[in-house]
Amino acid sequence: MWHDHKHTDEVFIVLQGEMSILFRDGKVKLSQGEMFVVPKGIEHKTFSETECHAMIVEPKGVVNTGEVESGLTAENDVWI
Repeated sequence: MWHDHKHTDEVFIVLQGEMSILFRDGKVKLSQGEMFVVPKGIEHKTFSETECHAMIVEPKGVVNTGEVESGLTAENDVWI
């Protein structure tokens, strides 16, 4: 799902597997042990072709799908 976070950066750290972050003008592919920071306000969409374990770092209160409400929107401020 395309979304952005207007007021905060979002950090992705891949713990196992691989994932990609799509941007309107390109793509970043991350492998185990790699990290990427999506700057605030940048529209993006994450996906993985296979199972991927990633840690996402963002401030408390940030909704995973930004301002877009959908079936992919996770319950907020819950440790999983």
